[in-house]
Amino acid sequence: MLKHIHTFSGHQNPVYALSGSANGAIFFSAGNDKGVVEWSLEKMAFIKVKMPVQSSVYCLHYYNNRLFIGERSGAFSVYDLEKEGIVARINAHLKPIFDIKTVQSKNELITTGEDGTVAIWSLDDFKEIYRFQAAYDTVRTIALSLDETEIAFGCKDHQIRIYNLADYSVKQKLERHSLPVTSLAYHPEGKYLISGSRDAQLMIWKLPEYELIQTIPAHMFTIYDIAFHPTLPYFATSSQDKSIKLWDAENFKLYKILSLEKAGIGHTHSINKIIWSNDGKYLISTGDDRKIMIWEIES
Repeated sequence: MLKHIHTFSGHQNPVYALSGSANGAIFFSAGNDKGVVEWSLEKMAFIKVKMPVQSSVYCLHYYNNRLFIGERSGAFSVYDLEKEGIVARINAHLKPIFDIKTVQSKNELITTGEDGTVAIWSLDDFKEIYRFQAAYDTVRTIALSLDETEIAFGCKDHQIRIYNLADYSVKQKLERHSLPVTSLAYHPEGKYLISGSRDAQLMIWKLPEYELIQTIPAHMFTIYDIAFHPTLPYFATSSQDKSIKLWDAENFKLYKILSLEKAGIGHTHSINKIIWSNDGKYLISTGDDRKIMIWEIES
């Protein structure tokens, strides 16, 4: 299903963020060191340190030839990949930014993090449009529904809060996890929302009612990320337990476990982030062991 083909080293500290690009041959990484790094999937090689950063980076988000960098300082930078330079730096939050997403239909950027606020910015001039308090503590993760009508926030207080994207009004709160919600992803066909938590459970919420239809004891520890394959009916999860698991996106059957223990190769510490390459050929993983691993999907 998936086999390890390459390991990138070079980061000096834990890596928290990964992002692809329109050019599927390159991707970016960042974390608790001094810069955002560009890598080649085509040549399986380091390209360069793309830009320096002033504090640790907890999230990277690519949209429309720009890379958005969310920092521990509460600021985010906008790096224009055509101009090869930073075009904006915004002091957005008082505490670290944990997630950034874009709403294409509204031409808006959304940031959130440890202060519990959600800020909405114009993608034209990066001026603040609106801000609201989604939680009284950390909002760790954001997911947008496929049709961009709803947005889900995973919160430290164990709740998932669903808002209407049209006016950012609260739609409902999902309260079944027993510990902080750390990962969220909508099914690519809009069938489900999947949530992961520090309680190590995956929960499957059927849309449009957000009815909880399945709870899976998926990992031993925190589930840090959930990533759907771009074309095939699979999704991957990554965890503090040092493993990646591949699941069927229709019946939620476990297909494969990628770990040092099971596969003989894998991460030696918490796996903080996973992404698929644009073409779906590779799964890219990274974490506290400072390594970036490339897994190839076998047809």
